[in-house]
Amino acid sequence: MEKLQVQLSTILNMLNMKVFRVLLFSLIGVIMYAAMYSNVKPEKLDLSLFSVAEQTIRSPVTIEDKESTEDSRRDAIEQVKDVYIVKREYTQNRVDLITSIFGSVAEVNNEAKKAIEEKKKEAAGSDGGTRPVPVEIPVNERLEKLKTKLTENETKNLSDQVFTALLEALPEELSIAQDLTVTAINNVMSSRIPADEVENAKKRVEEELKYSSLDSSLRPAVIELGRYAIVQNEFYDPQATEELRQQASDGVEPVKILEGQILVDEGQLISRDIYRQLQLVGLLESENSYRPFIGLAMMVSLVLFALYHIFNDMKSDVKKQKYLLIFSIIFISSILLMKLLSLFGELDYSEIGYLFPAAMGAMLIKILIDERLALFQVAVLAICGTIIFNEDITGTLNVTTGIYILASGLAGIMFLQKQNQRSKILQAGLFVSVVNLIVIFSILLLRNSHYSGLEYGFFTLVAFLSGVSSAVLTIGLLPFFEAGFGILSTLRMIELSNPNHPLLRKILTEAPGTYHHSVMVANLSEAACEAIGANGLLARVGCYYHDIGKTKRPQFFIENQINMENPHDKLPALTSKNIIIAHAADGAEMLKKHKMPKEIIDIAEQHHGTTLLKFFYYKAKQSGLEVKEEDFRYPGPKPQTKESAVVGIADSVEAAVRSLSHPTHEQIETLVQKIIADRLQDGQLSECDITLKELNTVSETLCETLKGIFHSRIEYPEMNKQKVKQA
Repeated sequence: MEKLQVQLSTILNMLNMKVFRVLLFSLIGVIMYAAMYSNVKPEKLDLSLFSVAEQTIRSPVTIEDKESTEDSRRDAIEQVKDVYIVKREYTQNRVDLITSIFGSVAEVNNEAKKAIEEKKKEAAGSDGGTRPVPVEIPVNERLEKLKTKLTENETKNLSDQVFTALLEALPEELSIAQDLTVTAINNVMSSRIPADEVENAKKRVEEELKYSSLDSSLRPAVIELGRYAIVQNEFYDPQATEELRQQASDGVEPVKILEGQILVDEGQLISRDIYRQLQLVGLLESENSYRPFIGLAMMVSLVLFALYHIFNDMKSDVKKQKYLLIFSIIFISSILLMKLLSLFGELDYSEIGYLFPAAMGAMLIKILIDERLALFQVAVLAICGTIIFNEDITGTLNVTTGIYILASGLAGIMFLQKQNQRSKILQAGLFVSVVNLIVIFSILLLRNSHYSGLEYGFFTLVAFLSGVSSAVLTIGLLPFFEAGFGILSTLRMIELSNPNHPLLRKILTEAPGTYHHSVMVANLSEAACEAIGANGLLARVGCYYHDIGKTKRPQFFIENQINMENPHDKLPALTSKNIIIAHAADGAEMLKKHKMPKEIIDIAEQHHGTTLLKFFYYKAKQSGLEVKEEDFRYPGPKPQTKESAVVGIADSVEAAVRSLSHPTHEQIETLVQKIIADRLQDGQLSECDITLKELNTVSETLCETLKGIFHSRIEYPEMNKQKVKQA
């Protein structure tokens, strides 16, 4: 063990050098990367076009199939029919046209009638009415006049027979013809008339007018007018069509190859489309993907960066290097154990990750270092677990196993939050087992899958084994870390505070006064240390052993001199001085012999610092001896930590207050302040990092605690009678 401690000491000294710390961080990163390398490496399949698949192949990722998406969009666009709109105004336009033609015919006939009447009047006035007057104007003249009133389009597309028939019709017939024609046009053009249906529409008008009550001489003209009036009223709308096509294209969801989707079944022929999909998801040998490796390197770098800053924030360089080495050993061991378990995943044990003792590392780091680093370790292990235990799952991340590891580790940390006894670790393991079981069953129920009773039994067993193995491994490994690294954990301190410890029994049996004094100082020191944020438990345990050296010569210390004379009354001051001062060195030597933690030894060795043994110094001077003050000082060293400084102050305060017969609150405050001031003036606190503000807090805490101990008591009648009798 001593050889191992020497080797560890050498390693810790090396870690003080930046280059070795960088190498250790690099080692952690390399092990993490190597453990997860095979799990992120894309699966390559030796497949060729039009070959037969030897196994069912699923997609390892979710990715968009852009080519299929474009095909779907083209199909959606092709299914959109052209948009045609009906121009209702065309119906009115054609009705107005026909109405204007009939109006022009009536107008020409009216003009012709007026012209005849005027000629009749002229003939009657000139010769007494004997000159002959024409009955009507010839049709040819009226036709020419009508053509002047119409547009070239009408005169060109309508025959002269139409106009002649209209001009020769009676006004009543013309009115009926107009109404029938307009009605027929409205009826036909109220429906859609595309370009290829114009002729059919003309025929419908013709059929409607053919069986009308018109005169046979007028009917052909009306039919021709009706056919002429019918035109196309449905036209293609390119803008509306394009809008519909765009909407159809936008409405197509991207075609995705989902993670876990079957790309090809066993025995299926690999077509061009399947081959393209295999290539798209990166499952062909021709696909040389390096992206997963870059992603893994980025993740590992992020973990190392966070870890570096966590340790960089630690103030004590000695603890920093020790904690870094402990964390590295635990973390690397957890990663390697995780990787070893994952190898069984190839034997179709897909849920083997649930067997991993996730709480082991968390509990070890919580006990040996601190909770913050334990939480960080759990989070990183959960991330690594999602990758390492991805065997037999589709994709790279096994999220359920990651959740399980995270919950298991957090459960271990939470249970040990206020439970510091070593015996509680096994209880923590059982608590972790229960949490594991709850997490596993919640995951199974969320999957909404059906499992057999045997499978549920398997999950229950692995949950129990994971929690219990975490506790067993923690209990088994804890002594090695404590002994190897000289760590004084909370559990170790509580064990050392057990009254059945051989050294404490030695103090109790051989120096009971010293034992009582140590307990009193422990109460004072613990309260003061906790008030300033120091380690109160360390101060308490250190106080139990700080005067162990007095057991070598217990009768020479006043607290053990019960019903006996003070031997110092018969000894020279120099001899008494040597006996008293030796108890600090003797105590340190005894503690080293029993392989006690260094922190406890330091408190025993430093609690007096280099203070002056005033009583025997002045006694020697009064006896006429020429003495030096340095000869009556403790050899030290001075307190190096806050705990040692507080224990030294509390030790002096307790002894001083106990020497008072009936101490008042004012006397206690004055005494405490005087002792602290003397320590400051004597430079006893110059080598520890305690501040004046903290010393003021220590003073107030000591006074409050002492007032509670030395409070005034009621004297009962029996006590008064006893005092009178004694007097």
